[in-house]
Order: sequence, then C-alpha cells, then structure tokens
Amino acid sequence: MTPEREHRIRRITHWLDMPATIVGKVAAWLILPMIMALIWEVVARFGFNRPTAWAYDVTYMLYGAMFMLGAAWTLGRDSHVRADFLFNVLSPRWQGTIDALFIICLFFPAMYFFTLATWEYAAKSWMRGERIPTSPMMPIIYPLKTVMPITGILLMIQGVSELIKSLYNIATNRRFRDDEGGLA
Repeated sequence: MTPEREHRIRRITHWLDMPATIVGKVAAWLILPMIMALIWEVVARFGFNRPTAWAYDVTYMLYGAMFMLGAAWTLGRDSHVRADFLFNVLSPRWQGTIDALFIICLFFPAMYFFTLATWEYAAKSWMRGERIPTSPMMPIIYPLKTVMPITGILLMIQGVSELIKSLYNIATNRRFRDDEGGLA
C-alpha cells in the first residue's frame, strides 16, 4: 500500500470517527450532574430524612444517555468486550477478516434494525408527549428515547470506519491501531 493511499484511508477513518468521538466526549460529562444528583439524594435521604422525588429519575436518565451515547466512541477505541485471548493470537489479516465478516453479517444488520425500531419508538413517544407513569414526578421520557436512534446512527457511522480499518488489516497484514488501542 502506498503512503498516499494509507494517508487517505487514515484521513477517511478520522472523519468517520469524529462524530462518535465528539458525542462520546460530551456525553462523558453527564457523569458530573449524575454524581451531583446522587450526592444530593444521599444527603437528603440519610442526612435530613427527606428523600427526593426526582433524583432516581435524573440519575437513570443521565446514565442511560451517557451509556448509549458513549457506545460508538467505545467501539472506535476498540474497547468493547471480546475474547481477546483467542483473537490476539491471530495475524492482523485474520483479525481483520473476522472483524469484517462480523461487521458485515451481524453488526450492520443489527444496527439497521435497532435504529429503525428505536426511530419509531422515539417518534411515538414524542407524538404522545410520553411521561414515566411509575415515577411520582412523571418526567418526560421522549428525550431519552431519542438517544436510542441517535446511538444507532452513530454506531453505523462508526461501523463503516471499523470496516475500513478491518479491510486495511486484511490488505496490509498490519494492525490499523497500535498496541495501546490508539491509531498506529
């Protein structure tokens, strides 16, 4: 592979990785209001015997959004769980082949159907002005449900980048990323 072609591939994957990186880093900051809500609840409940009606809802919504919005970034950093003890003994070409097959045959179809289903799920929630009936505060839930199709779209974009990286591994028999999980 020529240096120019490799540079072009790295530039393309960089641009494909960018949405997940930006959204993932912004979503990571949701940990701060989540922790503050938890601290508030603990102090109110155990310090003043006055539990809040809102802290549980806020913390699980923030955690859900943080978890979902960080999924594509985690995929781009090659940080999802897998059987590395088996995978890492293979050559980069075989690693790329396995990754490419799984991305094409399992990942893309699953993300397509996930995004399609959650798009409709979120749209219905918006149309109904849906609230959580099991909560005393009955907070709105449609913003959290909207995070799901956004996550699907981000994962599909990141999947394209991961497929290109796998094809690079196949073509060069070298890992696209260095040993620390960053880009080589």
